[in-house]
Amino acid sequence: MLEAVNLKKDYGGHLALKGLNLKIEPGEIYCLLGANGAGKSTTINLFLDFIKPSSGMALIDGMNVADHSIETKKALAYIPEIVMLYRNLSGLENLRYFSQLAGHSEYTDADLLGFLKRAGLPDHAPMKRVGGYSKGMRQKVGIAIAIAKQAKVLLLDEPTSGLDPKASNEFSDLLVQLAGDGVAILMATHDLFRAKESGTRAGIMKHGELVADLVTADIGHADLEALYLKHMHD
Repeated sequence: MLEAVNLKKDYGGHLALKGLNLKIEPGEIYCLLGANGAGKSTTINLFLDFIKPSSGMALIDGMNVADHSIETKKALAYIPEIVMLYRNLSGLENLRYFSQLAGHSEYTDADLLGFLKRAGLPDHAPMKRVGGYSKGMRQKVGIAIAIAKQAKVLLLDEPTSGLDPKASNEFSDLLVQLAGDGVAILMATHDLFRAKESGTRAGIMKHGELVADLVTADIGHADLEALYLKHMHD
């Protein structure tokens, strides 16, 4: 569903990504770990076609993103660290707008409220302006947009940064639910604990290279942290 094939990105002599090979199947949550500048966001941006690869391919549902930008965007949803919504619109109005933008004008308000409820937005919030939402509430609207879009792929860049432990836990639970529906999820994160708790696989990136690729069920919290720190100090 989501695949990098010898994916490279060179910024004027600085090789930000050095031939990444990675495959994420439907139902998997792949957590990409690494320090700032390791290549995590570059990887996400290549799959989004925000930037072009220097060589190699980013594939979504078997299609090369660089050649099929519009088609691949229909299959995915993106949640950055700060979800950009219209502050003067309510959560429901934002969801209606972005759903229609994605070609789903068939949804009723009841449908949309159901998506927001599934995403965990409090019952009192859908009719209120997003300008008054917490970060965690905005992230939940982002999840509702992904659900309404019927996304097959979910890309996330530091989505739990700045969330309190409760909100972070709720967000992780939502990702597990989406993976259960067959969504392929790639999440760049610094949160080792959440990577272990919600991820099915975890990769450690350093200087544009994937230096470790792990099944999270096969490693404990302490061992994951030790391995991560070892690679960061090597």
